[in-house]
This record gives sequence, structure tokens and C-alpha cells, in this order.
Amino acid sequence: MKTYDLRSDTITKPTDAMRKAMAAAEVGDDVYFEDPSINKLQEMAAELTGKEAALFVSSGSMGNLISIFLHAGQGREVLCHRDSHIIHHELSSGSALAGAALIGLEGGRGKLNPGALSSAVRPDRYDNCRSGMVELENTINGVYYRRVELKAVSDFAVAAGLPVHMDGARLFNAALASGMTVSEIAAHADSVSFCLSKGLGAPVGSCLCGSKEFIKEARRIRKMLGGGMRQAGILAAAGIYALENNVERLADDHAAASRIAEALSGCSWAELEPADVETNIIFFNTVGRSAGQVVESLAEKGVLGSSDGASTIRLVTSLAVGGGDIDDICSIIEGEA
Repeated sequence: MKTYDLRSDTITKPTDAMRKAMAAAEVGDDVYFEDPSINKLQEMAAELTGKEAALFVSSGSMGNLISIFLHAGQGREVLCHRDSHIIHHELSSGSALAGAALIGLEGGRGKLNPGALSSAVRPDRYDNCRSGMVELENTINGVYYRRVELKAVSDFAVAAGLPVHMDGARLFNAALASGMTVSEIAAHADSVSFCLSKGLGAPVGSCLCGSKEFIKEARRIRKMLGGGMRQAGILAAAGIYALENNVERLADDHAAASRIAEALSGCSWAELEPADVETNIIFFNTVGRSAGQVVESLAEKGVLGSSDGASTIRLVTSLAVGGGDIDDICSIIEGEA
């Protein structure tokens, strides 16, 4: 039986062409700034995001943590959405290691808005923890920020004197779905990170982008966190290949997610609105059965998903499934009793 893995876009594996690029990579000691492949990747990342400089880091979590260190730090608050990755999936590293308090705010479909931010900014009193930065995630749970929404958040932050960090783990998905360029989106943030290891298909790594001074300090924090790089150009080469070859194909993942959502909408045991699926992530509620029961039943037929609570399921499309796979997945879903 063939298995179709929709648990996450993190399960993608390097293609043969990416592996060849990794094997042929020029390398050097990055601590001495001498790894040509890392240098090239960082230059590409800075240019794509419209920032002055970039730093190759081991993960999106590390990129976010470094940004919290530098923008907020000890005794300050990070204003973010209550569903954000930095709250739920990074072991409170912003608090445990950077010393910042993570303040989760409400907002429709995971997105921040000036009203929620305004109510959370602290008065300037000696006994108050100061607001240190705004953090937004794009996409968040597969939903992207519209241009007007990004501008509203960034305009508020500028007026409040707060830097903005964008967790752009799936930044390129957001760009394709919104019709904006990556640099247009990133212009609304002081720093931005994006993952190479999700839909872009690289095995590991993220890029953190910002001003030259920010990245200079970010390198110091990366070292403090144990992230000094040596001959990591082998990994950077995968990132270069991903940026050169795997960006436009993300549209295929979006189209596949839409097709699966349509199939689910016709099932009595699934509740969702297909139009709510904006990129490559599908969330739906189960009806009459628990999420665990549905996940287990689909897995027995070869479709792997993940439960996100008692009655919510998440499916994610990626390089790992494509072409005729989507027809098969939809058939299995439609045949599920």
C-alpha cells in the first residue's frame, strides 16, 4: 500500500538534484566568514527580502529566538498572536533564554491587528514591564496577511516605537498566495526569518534577515546559543538549490490543498469551508467522530494526517505528494465512511 504523508511539509526529503548540489558545494570555515556557499545563500536571502544582510541559522526557532534577544530581551514583552509558533512550539525559549515575556493577543484567523496591539502596550510606569517588540507570523496556520493588514500592523508599531519581527517560516507561500513579492512583505518588518526546510524542500536551516548591524549582533547571539558554523556550506547548498528551483512550485501545493479541501467538504464526517484554505495547510473539524479516530482510519488507507485537538485535523501538502497522488488522496477521503 502506498503512503501519502500529509502530516507536515517538514517531511520533505532532498531530491537527487539537491543532493548533487550539496555534494558539489564549495565549503570553508564560516566562523572566519570563509564558506562561499553560506556567503552566497546569505546574499541571496538578503536580496530576496530586501534587507541589508542575512544569517544562516539552524532553524526558524533559532531565528525567532535571536530576534527576541535583540529586539526585546530581558524584562520586556513580546506582543504576538495567542496562536503563534513562538508561544506553542518553541518551549518558551523567548522567556527561558532571552528573558522576555510572551504576550498572546486575540485576532481573527491568527492575525494581529492594531486594536489588539493598542490594548496590550504598557503605560510607561516604573513598575510595568515595557513592550519590547511586535512579532507576527506569516503564514500562520496556512493563512496569509493581506497588504493592508501588514501595513496596519507596521504603521502601529512605528508609531509606538516598537520593532517588528516576522516569523516567515512559510514566507514564500505567503508571497505566492498574496501576489506580493517577498521583499514587499518583508518591508513591513525590521527583521524576518524564513525556513528552507519546509515547502522549499531543503533538509535543514533558515535565514534570518535584517540590517547589517542587526545581523552583526545576531551572529554573536547565534554563537552564544551554540550555533557557530564551520563547513556548513553543504547545507547552504541545499538552500541555494531550493531558492533557485523550488519557489514557484509552491503554487502546486496550494492547488493540491484546495482540491483536498473540496473533497473533504463533501464528506459527512468533515466540517470546513474550502475557501478558508489559502495556502498549503488544511484545518478541518470532525463530525460524529473524534479527530483521533479519523486520523487512524485514514492512516489505515495510506493517508497520514495529524490531530490538533479532540476534533480538529491538520493536513499539509508539499513536495512529498504531487501529480496523481492528489487524485488518490481525494479518492481515499471521499471513500472514507
